[in-house]
Amino acid sequence: MTGIPGDSPWFRNYRPAPDAPVRLVCLPHAGGSASFYFPVARALSPRVEVLAVQYPGRQDRRTEPAVADLHTLADRIAGALGPCTDRPYALFGHSMGAVLGFEVARRLEAAGNGPAELFVSGRRAPGVDRTDEWHPESDEEVVAEIRKLNGTGDALLDDAETLQMILPALRSDYRAVRGYRYRPGPALDCPVTAFTGDRDPRAGVDEVAAWANHTRSGFALRVLPGGHFFLVDQQAEVLGTVEDRLLRTAAVTPR
Repeated sequence: MTGIPGDSPWFRNYRPAPDAPVRLVCLPHAGGSASFYFPVARALSPRVEVLAVQYPGRQDRRTEPAVADLHTLADRIAGALGPCTDRPYALFGHSMGAVLGFEVARRLEAAGNGPAELFVSGRRAPGVDRTDEWHPESDEEVVAEIRKLNGTGDALLDDAETLQMILPALRSDYRAVRGYRYRPGPALDCPVTAFTGDRDPRAGVDEVAAWANHTRSGFALRVLPGGHFFLVDQQAEVLGTVEDRLLRTAAVTPR
């Protein structure tokens, strides 16, 4: 099986699995990079082939300007993903990546090659607004927010040189999240499975449950112990659900 453009800057295939019956395309959180999903590729290969999306402005793409608009970023990811949809695939996104996964799924469904399932994690449903929403503006506020959510190890944040490398992407991503506006449209044809931590300050259980409004197929909600980055400690539980769903449904979807 083929379909992964070898020269595409958008995807990292840490554990190639050419005979896997299904692919999982993973979208990182704000400030995150493709390498966040290396443990996922290691855990699921060779049963599932994992493609991790690499946004512009970080790691080996750090010389490229980051994209500070989620709709524009979704357009580009969807366009790049087209050649990778030659077999059943699903999308998984955490936090900002969940919104991007949703927007990418909308675009690919409109093009006639939508995903078998959308997995969303640590993000309230599109269109659910918060009166207490706050987004950091200064670099100091950005770093304080990341420390609070425990999204990046303190050792990285304490290293001045490393911090200067990751701050541009963090700033851009927070602008993108702050500027995102849900555009009403048809619900997805694919099922949606949502995960959240029971102590996530950015995604309450009721807010995550509202993802049910964005699919006309099945919906499932899993609430696990932890905060915003619960999936780091709960990886086995999350991936167990994901793999079971993929191998029972997506792998038998005709293409």
